[in-house]
Amino acid sequence: MDLELHQLTLRYERLRKRQPREERSLLVSLSEIGQQLPVVVIQEAPSFILIDGYKRVRALKRLARDTVRATCWQVAEAEALLLERGLRRGSEDALDQAWLLAELQERCQWSLEELARRFEHSKSWVSGRLALLQALPASIQEQIRAGAISAHAAMKYLVPLARVDAAAAQALATAMAPLKPTSRQVRALYAGWQAGTERTRELIVHSPQIYLQAQATREAPPTSATQRFLQDLFALGGIARRAHRLLEGRLLAQLRESELEEVTEAFARANADQQRLVQRFELELRPC
Repeated sequence: MDLELHQLTLRYERLRKRQPREERSLLVSLSEIGQQLPVVVIQEAPSFILIDGYKRVRALKRLARDTVRATCWQVAEAEALLLERGLRRGSEDALDQAWLLAELQERCQWSLEELARRFEHSKSWVSGRLALLQALPASIQEQIRAGAISAHAAMKYLVPLARVDAAAAQALATAMAPLKPTSRQVRALYAGWQAGTERTRELIVHSPQIYLQAQATREAPPTSATQRFLQDLFALGGIARRAHRLLEGRLLAQLRESELEEVTEAFARANADQQRLVQRFELELRPC
């Protein structure tokens, strides 16, 4: 069915991420070939609640269109939200899930137990995602939304810090966001902030990359001459065993004459290098 755009209630627009690149591509597509997929609505007389299709509706408005093609689901509002989530499962992140959980908790008055049951997860899973909205300042949520900080890292490290000191969490997030850090890097910065002195925290805030580089250097295990020699011996043994298996497969019998000559010369050089190594090793073992 066709609906006037003014008939739509955009109740869940804040639950949807805006992705400018995708929306520009969609705008071009709608302009050239028109709307191909209907949006999804449920009826709430006298209007319709938009469940899926927010990017399409925004694009149609930018194109100054008045109508949108829609399909109406005959289900309750909460069920429609859960069904729409199921259809796009795998494309959402923890913040998407948090927004939906919070909306259902507020609108439907669902408990943590009910949310866990409906989402087929544990109560701790629900609590962890709700904490992204309940514990983190809006600025950090925006950094997660923009992809500068992963939602998983935020749940694990920034939420506990924000519960104790929201300003500190905000300062740490602002410092690390330009780096688009991995979860491992967020962990290192969080650990440094928690255990560090005021000077360490100043370094993390002003130069997080330098702090991470210093930590990586400090944590890298020293490579002694003995370790390097053992690594070379292990590598040498592995190469010898692999070459032996090739010979067992009658490799030489399959070579052309020119290839056999090349292999024979290379084997002689390798054998000479190996013999020099053996002789030097035996020499070093002799008592002085």
